[in-house]
Amino acid sequence: MTERIALIDYGAGNLRSVHNALMAAGADAIDVTAEAEAVEAADRIVLPGVGAFAACMNGLSALSGMVEALHIAAVEKARPFLGICVGMQLMAERGEEHGIHDGLGWLGGTVKPLASDDPRLKIPHMGWNDVTPQGAPPLIEPGEAYFLHGYQVALADPADGYAMTDHGGPVTAAIGRDTMIGVQFHPEKSQRYGLDFLARFLDWKP
Repeated sequence: MTERIALIDYGAGNLRSVHNALMAAGADAIDVTAEAEAVEAADRIVLPGVGAFAACMNGLSALSGMVEALHIAAVEKARPFLGICVGMQLMAERGEEHGIHDGLGWLGGTVKPLASDDPRLKIPHMGWNDVTPQGAPPLIEPGEAYFLHGYQVALADPADGYAMTDHGGPVTAAIGRDTMIGVQFHPEKSQRYGLDFLARFLDWKP
């Protein structure tokens, strides 16, 4: 039976690149959708995100019933969920970009600005960097991925951290719990590492 993957279109993601990467990783049926009903009915959900935390959350909230549908599908029905970049950050309780803003609140934590004492390191963090798994997380393998971000999730519970990278200090690279996972890196820009990760997500049966 073909699984339906909902790729959420809320005006804050590079949808074509993510769509193409999912297809290259083995997806059969992808609904690029702004409809809450399609998300609630999907077998797997992908939430991309590019831009500022507040703008992304506002864009998501502007779609009728979408936040509620995401909660039903990802939390209550425990459908596999993937958040990418700001899509990952929205899983946290709040963000501190341009003020304090509520997130989806699925994981305890706050999205805080990156900081480094090393003047040679630029912020935003942009480019290839190591992904180092923490413990035995689902889906995450060691390797190199492509990052582009100026904020990171500071988790309330370290057990929700799946991987780290380093940019003038430890930086959260992946988070998750139960059937949800978020990655700070861009799998759609991470070549073979990213495609392999997406293939594991498509096969994931938590």
